[in-house]
Amino acid sequence: MADPKGFLTTPRQTWPRRSAAERVADWNEVNEVYAGQHLLPLVSRQAGRCMDCGIPFCHDACPLGNLIPDWNDLAFRDTWQAAAERLLATNNFPEFTGRLCPAPCESACVLAIDSEPVTIKNIEAAIAEQAWRLGCERPLAPPGPSGRSVAIVGSGPAGLACAQQLTRAGHRVAVYERDDRIGGLLRYGIPGFRLEKRLLDRRIDQLRLEGTEFHAGVTVGADLSAAELRARYDALVIAVGATCRRELPVPGRALDGVHQAMEYLPLANRVLEGDFATPAISARGKQVVIVGGGDTAADCLGTALRQGALGVTQLDINPRPGERRTAEQPWPVHPKTYRLTASHEEAQALAGRWDGGRDGARDGARQGWDAPVADAVDMADAVDALAMAGEGAAGADARIFSAATLRLEGDPQGGVAALHLAEAAPADRRPRPGTQQVIPAELVLIALGFCGPEPDSPLLGELALALTPEGTLARDSRFATRLDGVFVAGDAGRGQSLIVWAIAEGRAAAAAVDTYLTGATALPAPITPTDRPLVV
Repeated sequence: MADPKGFLTTPRQTWPRRSAAERVADWNEVNEVYAGQHLLPLVSRQAGRCMDCGIPFCHDACPLGNLIPDWNDLAFRDTWQAAAERLLATNNFPEFTGRLCPAPCESACVLAIDSEPVTIKNIEAAIAEQAWRLGCERPLAPPGPSGRSVAIVGSGPAGLACAQQLTRAGHRVAVYERDDRIGGLLRYGIPGFRLEKRLLDRRIDQLRLEGTEFHAGVTVGADLSAAELRARYDALVIAVGATCRRELPVPGRALDGVHQAMEYLPLANRVLEGDFATPAISARGKQVVIVGGGDTAADCLGTALRQGALGVTQLDINPRPGERRTAEQPWPVHPKTYRLTASHEEAQALAGRWDGGRDGARDGARQGWDAPVADAVDMADAVDALAMAGEGAAGADARIFSAATLRLEGDPQGGVAALHLAEAAPADRRPRPGTQQVIPAELVLIALGFCGPEPDSPLLGELALALTPEGTLARDSRFATRLDGVFVAGDAGRGQSLIVWAIAEGRAAAAAVDTYLTGATALPAPITPTDRPLVV
């Protein structure tokens, strides 16, 4: 146990974030630099809060089976290299999960029963950066070539994890990606302020040095047939993710200025990659409405703020959750509680300097859906005011909860101009009569999640793979499809999930492929295809 009294004497303290005014002025990571040596004492003190429980529920909450009490103890003792070795034993990409995962492990921390959990996510990210600084992330050479080869279609976290595991097992691995750069969702779907692309490039360089081959800009099924891949390689892994977007089926959907989130976010990322100076879809100077309540919606919010939106409102059809878990969501499940992401913090801080802005509409929606909509003020002026005045009083939340979108209204030129909404009844989410409001909307972003791989993709069409009722690719307990030597890993088979599940899928699928190729495996298989997060 790190510090026998740490959980009693040390209060929880999360990793510090840069000021909102500074954050919205650039696209850099919102947190202070994880590798900053002056912050390591904070990490060590927080690691000392771990109780090294006899039954560490945090293990079961993480599909990777991360050895959390082990590396907490080592981080507390400043033995960073040993901590990194324990962390990397179960997780290929802790620098990604330490930034992007919502940390169900913290919800399952025993301290969370009646206190504040250990800052597991922050500690993980700090150890990950220390691992690179101390040289623990050197490319690993395989024991020897196996003489077998594997093609992986898709370069998101599942595909990359699967590739690294199989390469390190001695197989020749080639990854095919339809986008022009490797990384999948990590490359173009996650904004730079949540994951700087230099971190992704650093990891891909490591995979290349280990021997993994990458082929970007190749659409399998169109540019290269799946039949050719199957003939060229001994096994094929499909890790194309869940990219089939849920739609907003309301009148006015076809108006100009209404876009899917994954049409909007990649363009902003491509600007950062240097592909062009300005994105084809921009929030600059516009009233923006985001429909959806998840992480992608929050990413759209942070992106719109940085692009200089005139005002941003996010609509969540769900009721506003409480501050604490309810009896219906008992420990150790990951509860749905009211949370502020970094993007919501930024919007809230800016709203406090907008002289009211559209706060009246949001407050009215919460209090009875009868307040008039005020005009928003210029975002740039708000940022300047925030920088001058500091971040004392918080403004209103950018979100309207229990909000059902009714229709979109256009202007004479065919562009979207307004969004009609109403209060959604908690029981069935149907609009309540008499609660309709209209808010200005010059850019509408749809962030309603994903349901599986694109059913009309050339790859799926050529292979004629079976789909589950949920729209994912059917597979057996060995991650295998009905086609010999063809496997499925990640969200393509599981459906939309967390990054830790994607990496766990990649690791487990690699073990299944290794067994298929050699008859046995020493690779870990942390999950099965039917495993699911802990729920009531």
